[in-house]
Parts: sequence; structure tokens; C-alpha cells
Amino acid sequence: MAIIAVYNIKGGVGKTATSVNLSYLSAHTGHQTLLCDLDPQGSASYYFRVKPTKKFSAHKFLKGGKHIEKNIRGTDFENLDILPADFTYRNLDLVLDEMKKSRRRIKKVLKPLTDEYDHVFLDCPPNITLLSENLFFAADILLIPFIPTTLSLLSFSKLLDFFKESKLDKKKLFVLFSMVEKRKKIHQEMMLHFKGRKRILNMSIPYLAEVEKMGLHRQPVPAFSPNSVAARAYSELWDEIQEYI
Repeated sequence: MAIIAVYNIKGGVGKTATSVNLSYLSAHTGHQTLLCDLDPQGSASYYFRVKPTKKFSAHKFLKGGKHIEKNIRGTDFENLDILPADFTYRNLDLVLDEMKKSRRRIKKVLKPLTDEYDHVFLDCPPNITLLSENLFFAADILLIPFIPTTLSLLSFSKLLDFFKESKLDKKKLFVLFSMVEKRKKIHQEMMLHFKGRKRILNMSIPYLAEVEKMGLHRQPVPAFSPNSVAARAYSELWDEIQEYI
């Protein structure tokens, strides 16, 4: 089983769209797949038309076990389940801070799911917090959607510094160029700057209307527009990621 966390310090970089489309493609290619929506905004849950139960909470999520199992929901797609977000997830850092071995708590919570799912995707909230540290430890792959701009490079540099200071494994970091507009010179220059470096994925996701329409259709792009440029891009991206799992 592989745990794939989709993360960036910055918001608005295509993180949730990446989580939703890749988890769909994982399931579509025959893998038992779980998407954990860890962002209190619940955008991934919205795309799959799923809501958490009223009794679910950040505390119950961190207890794990049956508390998670009974709150996992099926989606409209075969092989794909989702653990929907709850608004109390905004307090996950506070709850974690009260626990022993809190930097590895989520890894412990997710471990029982390894017998049931081939791939677990984590749609992560932005910022570097105690929750983020947990996700860094738990993930086998940390996929970072990266808009090719100077500010994105700055935030990525901060993440690398954090990994070095915390003695975390940088080999699990993979950069995905997201929301790419090739007509923009800065995007072209930034992608050229990174070309050929380790852990920079070859496939990028262009800035396209089909991705924005996910909110209208409340489905992954390959589900409602399977022949679109965006759907093909995500499919090729998934093929590339599977080489590292």
C-alpha cells in the first residue's frame, strides 16, 4: 500500500483537484483506493457529493480504528471510498499537541487501513504545522503541486529547509507543475530552471477550463470529460507516479 499526500505550503495551487483526479484514476485502474479529505474546507468531499456524519470530529479521527472505519463513505465510483472532512479539522493541531508522540499519530491512525486499500490519498491543508509534520512522516510520497512562479519557488525552498532541519526524508518529495500557462514567460522560465532535476515529475497539469468545471459537475475530470486535454494530462501523471510506488 502507498500513502500519497498531496501538499503545499501555499493554497490555491490545484492541490484538491490533483487529489480528486488521481484518486479517481487509481480506482479506475483497479486499485482499492481511499481519499482522506483532511482540509476543513471539505472541497474534495464536495466534489464527490459526500458529507461527514454529525458525530464525526477531529478527536474521533485521531482516535482511529472503528471511529474512522464507520465514517468512511463509498463514492459513485467503483473501488473508490472517501473519508470526508469535518470542519472541526481546523483544530487538529490543537488536538495533536495534547497527545503523546504527536508527530507520528496520523501514521499510526492510517496503518490499520493498509490491509484494505492499495492506495490512500491525503488531501492536505496548507501551511507547515504539527499536522503537516504528521503527514510528512505518514506519507510514502509527498506530491507537491507547484505553480511555476517565483513565490512558489520561495515556499518550496522553505519546505526543503524544514525537511533538512527536521531530518525528514527528502526522497519522498515529488514536484508537480500545476496550473501551467505556457504563454506566460515566467512559467516557461521556471520550468526550464527545474528541468532534469531529481523528483521533478515530467508531466505537468495545464491551466484549463475543464479543471474549473469540476465544481459544476462535482466529479473528477476523467469522469465527466474523459477525452479532454486535462483528463489525458492527469492520466499521464498517474502513469508516471505509479513508477515510484
